[in-house]
Amino acid sequence: MAIDKEQATNWLACQRVARLATADRQGAPHVVPVCFALSGNRRAIYIAIDEKPKSGTKPLKRLRNLAENPQAAVMADQYAEDWSQLGWVLVRGRADILQHGAEHDGAQALLTWKYPQYQDMTLDPLPVIALRVQRWTWWGRLDG
Repeated sequence: MAIDKEQATNWLACQRVARLATADRQGAPHVVPVCFALSGNRRAIYIAIDEKPKSGTKPLKRLRNLAENPQAAVMADQYAEDWSQLGWVLVRGRADILQHGAEHDGAQALLTWKYPQYQDMTLDPLPVIALRVQRWTWWGRLDG
């Protein structure tokens, strides 16, 4: 079954978790699970920086990496013991760190709508990562 871009983007938009891959100036990779929301026009993926306890006082490694190297990727996948059901979507692009403004506020509203857990957090002063989609790649079964 061939999957087109619309099906792949719709599948991704419904996923609850993905992995964010960043790299520092030297290219050392860093991958973390993230909650995310896809913009309505499918040109950006928003990732909140939330209130969960973090270790240390310096900025998160993902934010430090993006300040040094804004190229990033987001991947969501589905696994099944029946390998005919495997599938994934990979999105690559340049990431911006939004500190404030209309896009920042809209992204936080979108993330709060998708993840009700954010309703009990104070997100306003926290940044949002905006991955500007440059390339979509997908494979497998994405109709589940």
